[in-house]
Amino acid sequence: MITLSLAEIAEVVGGRMHDIPDASAQVTGPVVRDSREAGPGCLFVAFVGERVDGHDYAPAVVEAGAVAVLGSRPVGVPAIVVDDVQAALGALARHVVRRLGATLVALTGSAGKTSTKDLIAQVLRRKAPTVFTPGSMNNEVGLPLTALTATEETRFLVLEMGARGIGHIRYLCELTPPRIGLVLNVGSAHIGEFGGREQIARAKGELVEALPSAEEGGTAILNADDGLVRAMASRTKAKVLLFGESDEADVRGENVRLTDTGQPSFRLHTPSGASDVTMRLYGEHHVSNALAAAAVAHELGMSADEIATALSEAGSLSRWRMEVTERPDGVTVVNDAYNANPESMKAALRALAAMGKGRRTWAVLGKMAELGDEALAEHDAVGRLAVRLNVSKLVAVGGREAQWLQLGAYNEGSWGEESVHVSDAQAAIDLLRSELRPGDVVLVKASRSVGLESVAAALLETGAEGEVAAR
Repeated sequence: MITLSLAEIAEVVGGRMHDIPDASAQVTGPVVRDSREAGPGCLFVAFVGERVDGHDYAPAVVEAGAVAVLGSRPVGVPAIVVDDVQAALGALARHVVRRLGATLVALTGSAGKTSTKDLIAQVLRRKAPTVFTPGSMNNEVGLPLTALTATEETRFLVLEMGARGIGHIRYLCELTPPRIGLVLNVGSAHIGEFGGREQIARAKGELVEALPSAEEGGTAILNADDGLVRAMASRTKAKVLLFGESDEADVRGENVRLTDTGQPSFRLHTPSGASDVTMRLYGEHHVSNALAAAAVAHELGMSADEIATALSEAGSLSRWRMEVTERPDGVTVVNDAYNANPESMKAALRALAAMGKGRRTWAVLGKMAELGDEALAEHDAVGRLAVRLNVSKLVAVGGREAQWLQLGAYNEGSWGEESVHVSDAQAAIDLLRSELRPGDVVLVKASRSVGLESVAAALLETGAEGEVAAR
């Protein structure tokens, strides 16, 4: 974080100083909420959780070098006390962002946010120092903590914004006002919470409503291939830049195909030129993510050749997202177990089919959460798609939703042993250990709550005789 005195922080957050011998003492390190991350010069934010109270760790973090604690009560060590710790953290982030003067890029969407954010960061940091959201820290706490890692050298700040309902993105934009806003798509993720895709579009569109006008430098980057996103152009005063495979897109992908290993390749067209891209990531769904990242980079002055080179060299920065590892015996494990929704599940299956040409393919799938009344139909559709893509074997893991996955496969024509339902992750591990053969390709994917990353981990341990080669 930029250097601030305790007196300045207290003023910004409307806090009261307690047990602070020197109000001019400087916070020169990061702002952290995990006591294990405390170090010299930091500010520790004490949240009261369901099981842990951060205030209990105040003496330890100060001993580790923290300058003070930001909390809701005095703790016997230097502290700034506020009524609402989350609101204070947001106010501090807003203050720091305003002082920095960095270009703030915010993005949202139903699917692909984290992968796209990682791509944008890898492209932009070739041009100038860039700070970006780690993992999926995209809520009211994670977003300001990310913003507070920026320094005077930071030129681009890339922030992922998630939403659980109407008003959430509007609030995040108030904390960290963006100049460039990117909306990827409106899908079925969290449809049960929102009550329909139109409501999801209403929530996601709060990002473009928060942008400054075109005259003030605001730019809304919208998916030309998604009708609900494209319609958001009427909700913003910012300049609109379209990306996608549509002929009307300003930043466009042509001749899209997958290589024999399942990696996307395409011709990138921008208003400043064209260049070829072959990605290291897996799955055709990354084409849209890459075009979105290219649109941001173009808006910030990068050439088509610079963007194409950066996209071709970019990798995955976040765990369990199409993480491809090959065992010594030739079994390939695709760990995409971080989360799942209908769009990402179908994209992952298509990537599996492309990667597994001429090989046996396994889809180890589990529940897609928060689909509400659409849950049965969406799980059924995924099971059917696995059959249509000629996936060799579907292993549906879990309870009711997993049964729906298998039912979809059965109704599509999977009447033999091509699909099986197992009760839990351990049962899936036992099945795979007994039946996998060298050269097989295994996709593991479900919503985070299912915990199927344990299946991928067990498969890699099983094949660990010798060095495991990460691809």
